[in-house]
Amino acid sequence: MAFIFQIKLLEEYWKYESHLFQTVPRSVGVIVYGLAACSQSDFVINIKDAIREMRKYSNELDENKHADHGHHLDVEMQSHMRLFRSQRNFYISGFSLFLWVVLQRLTSLISRLAVAMAEKEAALRQAKSASDAASQMLASDKKKEKVDDSATIELKELKEVNRKLQKENEAALKQAKSVSDEYDRLLKEHTALQEKFSKLSNEEGSKKSD
Repeated sequence: MAFIFQIKLLEEYWKYESHLFQTVPRSVGVIVYGLAACSQSDFVINIKDAIREMRKYSNELDENKHADHGHHLDVEMQSHMRLFRSQRNFYISGFSLFLWVVLQRLTSLISRLAVAMAEKEAALRQAKSASDAASQMLASDKKKEKVDDSATIELKELKEVNRKLQKENEAALKQAKSVSDEYDRLLKEHTALQEKFSKLSNEEGSKKSD
């Protein structure tokens, strides 16, 4: 029963240390941890007690061999039985201590693995957030590039329209200048014709008066 109780304590200790049962209250975990630590010293005490019992009953058997065999038969059988029990307790305690060490080592490895997995998940989440931020920045840069490209295209179109308007304006100015020149020429011709007409009218008037 003591062996089974110690194994149960080891199982509870392993559950607490491996963090697989995080729903257990921390106070209960601390109690289980303390009991499991005490069980280690209990194993050592049991082993020492079993060794002492083995030596004791081995010496009794050696002493009974030199005495009357028939007189001490019951005592010898009891000594053999007690020696067997002490040997059994020694092997059970030794195996329990060995199992405790193995479970402790396994618990330590599982704890380290859990920490490594948690760090890995944190690193993955951090990398994912960084990747999302980079993707958003790239998308923003692409949108900005599209806006810049559209603005550049619009600016080119406006420049082209302005160039066409300048050409049309220059053509209109040239046409207006040619019209103005033609008007000046026609005005000069009209003035000259009026002068000629006035001279002719004056000459005819003088002839009639004569």
